[in-house]
Amino acid sequence: MRNRSFLFTVLTALFCVALLVSNIIAGKLWAAPGGPVLPVAVWLFPIVYILGDVIPEVYGLKAARQVIALGFCLNVMAVLFFYLCLALPAPDFWKNQQAFETVLGFTPRLLVASFVGYLVGTNANAWTLVLIKRGTGGKWLWMRTIGSTIVGETLDSALFITIAFWGTVPGGTIPIMILWQASFKIIYEAIATPLTYVVVNWVRRIEGAQ
Repeated sequence: MRNRSFLFTVLTALFCVALLVSNIIAGKLWAAPGGPVLPVAVWLFPIVYILGDVIPEVYGLKAARQVIALGFCLNVMAVLFFYLCLALPAPDFWKNQQAFETVLGFTPRLLVASFVGYLVGTNANAWTLVLIKRGTGGKWLWMRTIGSTIVGETLDSALFITIAFWGTVPGGTIPIMILWQASFKIIYEAIATPLTYVVVNWVRRIEGAQ
């Protein structure tokens, strides 16, 4: 599409908001049924991948890559503002500095893990979706949304957890953490596939796309 619509802007905004909020809430852990401990962001971050399916499906790979790059730049900007906020001196009577540092402070290692996982995972998701679409002649949307998610979320989880926790947890724990996190996100999107169909078809109809 030569001209980007207001709807494209809205989808881009939702993508970026889901990404930024996911990174802020990632420090809160959730004791999931059955024993696994996961970041609460696993409930929100898959929306990044759902939108990451809708955008290349309707607008193409170039548009998807631009949205991914924008999300990355906004994420970096947010982190810089967080560090500036935490570095500014607070008055003696204000007692919430530690709470702010707990929520908004990111160690360099976690930042690298998050950025690498995001860039590799989302780009792999978009590329895989487009390749499957070409290979199937545009048929079987469910195959490319779930297939691209398996590739993207697995790479994202593997890179993030390996970079973030290598050397800090027993080596045998890392594959289990990757498996739990990737599986949850993949199942999440598989369940959301009917919603993805509705959104893709609705956006196509509004945009007049095939």
